[in-house]
This record gives sequence, structure tokens and C-alpha cells, in this order.
Amino acid sequence: MKFDIKYKPSYAMLVANFDQGETLTAESGALTYMTPNIEIHTRKREKSLWGSLGLSLIGGQSFWVNDYTAKNGSGEAAFVAAPVGDIKQLDVKSGQGYVIQKSSYLASTQDIDLDVKWEGFTKGLFGQGVFMIKATGKGPLFINTFGAIDTHILQAGQTLIVDNFHLVAFSESCSYRVKKIGGLKETLLSGEGLVTEITGPGEIHIQTKNLQEFTEWLWVLLGPRVNSSRAR
Repeated sequence: MKFDIKYKPSYAMLVANFDQGETLTAESGALTYMTPNIEIHTRKREKSLWGSLGLSLIGGQSFWVNDYTAKNGSGEAAFVAAPVGDIKQLDVKSGQGYVIQKSSYLASTQDIDLDVKWEGFTKGLFGQGVFMIKATGKGPLFINTFGAIDTHILQAGQTLIVDNFHLVAFSESCSYRVKKIGGLKETLLSGEGLVTEITGPGEIHIQTKNLQEFTEWLWVLLGPRVNSSRAR
């Protein structure tokens, strides 16, 4: 299967070119177009009931994913994410997986496993609407971001502190801990909240825009009009 990411970095779209019999799994609702010989099969995101419920209820993502398979020859399909931003391919290998924000998952090949039952689930790498899942296996995995993708390569022992709403993905080889930023005053007034301290070796992918801040900014503009119309 061949992939092309068009219209980077602001309006990225993933185009997949299938050989006959090849299958790509994509987030529900991500399809933009496909050739007539692509068949779609909808299934639960995880094989286990716990995993499906975990991603649906706790993670907040859709309960279902779609498998796209080329029949009777080669085919093509394209996928996009809801936020305006970029798409990046991560190459997952044995022992070289990634921890990704659930809302950043776009698509993956059949040999990629998405796990909600890894130790990070109990270590607190969620909250403030952020929930992470672990991607392991072998093959390409595609993530989407709100805004551009800012990538950092950490050497062993190097550390970076990332705001949780900007954190998209990091290598499973990294260690991490979630903490408050500064003291109580900074946590309440700095506008930052929880951050994740990540230590290499490995890579970190960050999105340049914060969806929560964007929605709050929109509400500053639209809120008075909405409240005014309600008062009439």
C-alpha cells in the first residue's frame, strides 16, 4: 500500500493507494472519497468489550472503526480529520511503538494494535479531556493534529515538559510523569493546568494549537450574541 499526504500543513488529507486485497483501518467518519471497488466493514475498535467501552466512554472517541479493503483490483481512498491541521506518518516497529492522544488517531494498517489497558492508563496520563492509547505492532500509523506538528528528538536523559492539550504522541521508549505546573497559584492562574514531563530516548510530537483554547476564544466572540438571542 502506498500513501500520500496532500495539502500539508494546514488542510492535510491522507490518500491511500491499495493493491488488491489490502486493508486499511480508519477512524469512523474520516473518509472523504473512495473508488467503487473499495469495500467497507465496520467493527468495534478493540476485540475485547472492555477495550471498546474504554475507548468509547473514557476516551471519548467513536465506538467503531472502518476497515477499507480493495476488491477486484487496485483502489484508492482518502481520509481527513475534523480539526484544521496536519497529518503525519509514524512507522511502528517491534519494540518501537508510540503513545498517542486518542483524538489524534486517523488510520493504521492491519498489524497495528491500539491498547487502552497498558500501564499508562493507571499512571494518570489522561485528564482535562486528554486520554492516551498505546500503539504497537508493525506498520504505518497516521496521526492528525490541530495546527502544525512540532517534532522533538530526545537523547537519553533529555527531558521536555509538554502541556497536555498540545501533546500528540511520544515513543514508548520514553519515560514520563504527569504533574501540575508550579504551585497552586500557577495551576489556577497560568492557564496551563496539567503537563507531562517526558524523558528520552525517543521522539515527541506536539500540536501547535490548543483546541480547548480555540473553543474558549470562539465563545468570547459568540457567547454575547448567543446569550443576547436567548434573552429575547
